[in-house]
Amino acid sequence: MPARLHLVRHGQTEWSRTGRHTGRTDIPLTEEGRRTAVLLGERLASPVWQGLPDVEVRTSPLRRAAETAELAGFGDRAKPWDALLEWDYGDYEGLTPAQLQELRPGFQIWRDGVPGGESLAELTARADEVVAWARSAERDVLVFAHGHVLRTLGARWLGLDPAFAAALRLDPASLSVLGWAYGQPAVERWNDTGHLG
Repeated sequence: MPARLHLVRHGQTEWSRTGRHTGRTDIPLTEEGRRTAVLLGERLASPVWQGLPDVEVRTSPLRRAAETAELAGFGDRAKPWDALLEWDYGDYEGLTPAQLQELRPGFQIWRDGVPGGESLAELTARADEVVAWARSAERDVLVFAHGHVLRTLGARWLGLDPAFAAALRLDPASLSVLGWAYGQPAVERWNDTGHLG
């Protein structure tokens, strides 16, 4: 069976709680973010998931993703990988969607991009690198990363334009699984937060 790609968005940070675009600013998890990372780990350690004993694990090098991996019980197996860094929001780093709408009415990041940051083409190239790695793996893989880069991974796994990621919501500490159906790339699970109860 071809390898599947498991995705975990990092737990809550103060900026994710308030809706601020958090690209390369390296901020820690909140207490709630740490709590939900532990809950995710408990779920993955359950008999259903069996701790995912054979997965290869990679994480964004940013603290919020690496800490989520650690608290979920995968820190000793996780290798940092720059391809999993969040979108570099450039001049829009730290701004909320409301602030961006004031600055640029009708703004849509997947269409309009970010000045002084990373282009959508650059983000897509990184996502494609992760997809190629996951598909070439001999076993399932698990990545801990960030909302926009993971949403882009979802779109690219399916072979869709990266702008499709606008339709893929991801909550903090969520679990998603990208796999296969009838030999074609498929979404097996998306934005699953059942462990947060």
